[in-house]
Amino acid sequence: MSPIALLSVSDKTGLIPLAKALVNDFGFKIISSGGTAKLIESENLPVTRVADYTGFPEILEGRVKTLNPKIHGGILARRDKKSHLNDLNEQNINPIDLVVVNLYPFEQTISKKNVSWEEAIENIDIGGPAMIRAAAKNHQDVLVVTNPNQYPDLIDAYRLKTITNELRKIYSQKAFEHTAIYDLTISKWIANKIPSKKASWLQAVPLKQKLRYGENPHQKASWYGEPEKGWSGANQLQGKELSTNNLLDLEAALSTLREFGYENTTNIDSYQKAAVVIKHTNPCGVATGDTPYLAIKRALDGDRVSAFGGIIAINCTVDEAAAKELENIFIECIVAPCFDNQAQEILSKKKNLRLLELKAESIQKAAKKHIRSILGGLLIQDSDEPDVDKKEWKNVTNLIPNEIELNDLSFAWKIVKHIRSNAIAVASNGQSLGIGAGQMNRIGSAKLALEAAGIKSKGAVLASDGFFPFDDTVKMAADYGITSIIQPGGSIRDNDSISACNDLGIKMVFTGKRHFLH
Repeated sequence: MSPIALLSVSDKTGLIPLAKALVNDFGFKIISSGGTAKLIESENLPVTRVADYTGFPEILEGRVKTLNPKIHGGILARRDKKSHLNDLNEQNINPIDLVVVNLYPFEQTISKKNVSWEEAIENIDIGGPAMIRAAAKNHQDVLVVTNPNQYPDLIDAYRLKTITNELRKIYSQKAFEHTAIYDLTISKWIANKIPSKKASWLQAVPLKQKLRYGENPHQKASWYGEPEKGWSGANQLQGKELSTNNLLDLEAALSTLREFGYENTTNIDSYQKAAVVIKHTNPCGVATGDTPYLAIKRALDGDRVSAFGGIIAINCTVDEAAAKELENIFIECIVAPCFDNQAQEILSKKKNLRLLELKAESIQKAAKKHIRSILGGLLIQDSDEPDVDKKEWKNVTNLIPNEIELNDLSFAWKIVKHIRSNAIAVASNGQSLGIGAGQMNRIGSAKLALEAAGIKSKGAVLASDGFFPFDDTVKMAADYGITSIIQPGGSIRDNDSISACNDLGIKMVFTGKRHFLH
């Protein structure tokens, strides 16, 4: 008896070459329905319609086509069980050997503007997932294929007679993954349409690539990302493959950079040309500038020693002048919305330097969630998004910052939220001068930041991501010539810091919001 293949696909890519190979090269009889059968018939290939095969017509406007014992019995019958084979003979059911199915395009349907509830629901496939799951369950006897990119390998496997149990298991796993992602997409869409309290966090993120290793060479690592969203939408123009640490640093760079807007976004009012230098996920240099060159130069000047081997992100097009500033320093990666032709030519001489173009659209498509793993679980929180609302800010000292100082305080506040806690930033005139990151006490971070800034601290401002538990940071800031301080406030000893500021002639602003970064 000839082997039987059931073909029912929404995506018709590669269907005809597959059907021709199955019929002409491997002697298959094909069962099919709807548009799939119509396309096969148009090529003068022999095909039996499902309704003719089952003796039961399609009903309910096509909702019921393949939900029939002659289909599912043929798929689910085990060939090694005599009782199963007896059932097939008694019911005049033929075993089905190959199932090629992909599903109604639910994701494409809901991506359309103003799609109605009714249209979306009608694009939920029922028969397709049932056939896929049945074939995947009985994979020892039935081969199941769910993606057109599998067709060439399938044809080769039949031609070379390499349909092994291992291949069957691989295809079965892919099939269950296919239906799981499909159901997940439907579940998430419905959940967003109704007032439901989510009891589970469900997400399917495809593998983008295997990484050479994780944070260290002995750790395996993989990068998963939704196509065209976030970093998966970046275009690498040159350089070595991205590493785990590169990606972590790039994420830290982008988070900081977005405080200043991004080229070609709609939020133009808050846009300033800016550059960020990142080292080990901490900004070591941040600056604004009237040109890309000035933004990059001033960011590097913030701490050129720490910039060695770092990551640079800029929120505007890198031009020739900016590229020349970068060509003689060792940098792992540069990311920007665009590199013009002259910049690419200059930077192409650094063969290992990774250049990434990341457009505003890719950033805007990405979900604004921050996800981290703990042993046996996940922590999911809203991202600490750029916040330009200053309504909660309060002047708490006798002296009040002037306009220049307020601009500097705002700049420093944007930076400090992206430094690992305890965090201190010293800044002036749109440029970071000193960074203190990740110390076990706040005075330790302040000492690092102020010592890094040195004599440049005189007339500068200082930002702290958390409140001051004591007045020691204020006194140290005064010794270095800091004129204004910004911090969340909220300590039971706030008055100690306020009094110290008043005694030392320093202005202080409370934001009412902290920005811890662990």
